[in-house]
Amino acid sequence: MEKNVQIGGLIIRFVLGVIFFMHGLQKFQGGIGNTAGFFQSMGIPGFLAYAVGTIELVGGILIILGLGTRVIAALFALIMLVAILKVKLKAGFVGGYEYEIALLSMSLFFTAAGHPYFSLDNLLNRRKQGATVKLQG
Repeated sequence: MEKNVQIGGLIIRFVLGVIFFMHGLQKFQGGIGNTAGFFQSMGIPGFLAYAVGTIELVGGILIILGLGTRVIAALFALIMLVAILKVKLKAGFVGGYEYEIALLSMSLFFTAAGHPYFSLDNLLNRRKQGATVKLQG
């Protein structure tokens, strides 16, 4: 992979992680019970606010570190899809769900492609491959 593409992906992965981390942090600092109430008002079970907040908070850190990138990105994509369909769709594209579409697209990219550049996933895979080579050799 070309170095510029790797650096660009790293920047996008970092930004995606920071955005989700901050949203998760906001849910807990603002009172997760308030978020649960909002979820219920939208027809979403309130207990899911705790799951979403945790995925955003912890997942944001994991994406920044590049650990479990594909799985976390898939969870982010699911969260964005539900946010678009249940909350933002009525408002239309501009001023409605354009931001969520951007986050959904970034998440889908990492779900499909992963991103090994400067990631713990890559480091762990190298160690695993090195151990396999040593066992076989």
